Amino acid sequence: MAAIAFEAVQKRYPDGFEAVKDLDLAIADGEFLVLVGPSGCGKSTALRMIAGLEDISDGAIRIGDEVVNDLAPRDRDVAMVFQSYALYPHLSVRRNIGFGLRMRGMDRGEIDRAVTEAAAMLELTQHLDRKPSQLSGGQKQRVAMGRAIVRRPMAFLMDEPLSNLDAKLRVSMRAEITRIQKLTRTTTVYVTHDQIEAMTMGDRVAVLEHGRLLQVGAPRELYERPKNLFVASFIGSPSMNLFDAEIALRGDEVVLALKGQDITVSAGDRADRLRSQQGRAVVLGIRPEHLATAAPGLPTLKAEVTLVEHLGAAQLVHLVTGAVSSRIAAPSDDDEIARARGESLAMLPVELDILTGQSISLSVLSERLYLFDPETGASLDDRLH
Repeated sequence: MAAIAFEAVQKRYPDGFEAVKDLDLAIADGEFLVLVGPSGCGKSTALRMIAGLEDISDGAIRIGDEVVNDLAPRDRDVAMVFQSYALYPHLSVRRNIGFGLRMRGMDRGEIDRAVTEAAAMLELTQHLDRKPSQLSGGQKQRVAMGRAIVRRPMAFLMDEPLSNLDAKLRVSMRAEITRIQKLTRTTTVYVTHDQIEAMTMGDRVAVLEHGRLLQVGAPRELYERPKNLFVASFIGSPSMNLFDAEIALRGDEVVLALKGQDITVSAGDRADRLRSQQGRAVVLGIRPEHLATAAPGLPTLKAEVTLVEHLGAAQLVHLVTGAVSSRIAAPSDDDEIARARGESLAMLPVELDILTGQSISLSVLSERLYLFDPETGASLDDRLH
């Protein structure tokens, strides 16, 4: 096992495209770090540079204490698990898992012991004599993991390993991979575009966009204290509601003025600090799960219900607020169109009787209101208090 470090790493292609820009990132020995971001953000390129499958243009990559820029992939002592299982169809599970060890010339008895141990860890013992065609998708992915585990590498590198699995299997495999990583205590770098995978698996999560590292931290830190609009809108499901607003005074009250309505900021230190910023344009963020039915003394958002989706334990309520929704850092074109129409979301208890066409007032705690600079996207304050 070993720590991994990116030191001012860049990746430029011959046509001038910069896939990774000045990446500085330290991954601790034994840590499970997830690289997350939309397609084309540079996360897979960063992973492939660790493995030596992509050359770096500038900077340095360290595995342990050694700079590995010029080392061939086979000399880096890392094991990759890909989106495709890359199993040999004519070999049994036993021989697939032990293939790399045989190529190294390891003693047959040692290979058998390593394969038996890995199979037990992955609950594959009863499948060792089967061929890949006789396995489910989840079992095939565990075989691919077993092939990596038996090598006892310094690091596991996983490139969207669950993207070919159905939704239910992805959930169980997330837990399986996390369990195995904790057992082996092997440094792991995991790439995904799925922020739910990132939040549930990683010790820390690194968010990339357009080749740049925007924020790295524990999942809860990214959720509760996003440093910018992109992280705020990318982390969390459903994504954060964003509104164009202005800090204003209404008598003694500090409000966030949206088109068509005001959201009063509860009295306190944060309201006092905002008072001095009267007239400043901001982007207001409110997470759907932080909205609740109106309560006295709390900031209130008025809206009309356009659709109700029942999710079992909760209901996802689609709203039109009349406010202009921000299009900055919208996760998708569909979200951007919806926000331009003033559409928002609220995650509410299923016990509430909410109907399409109903007018509704919703409250949010002042500490759950997020403010961002509309020009730079930077967080103006972690949260209102």
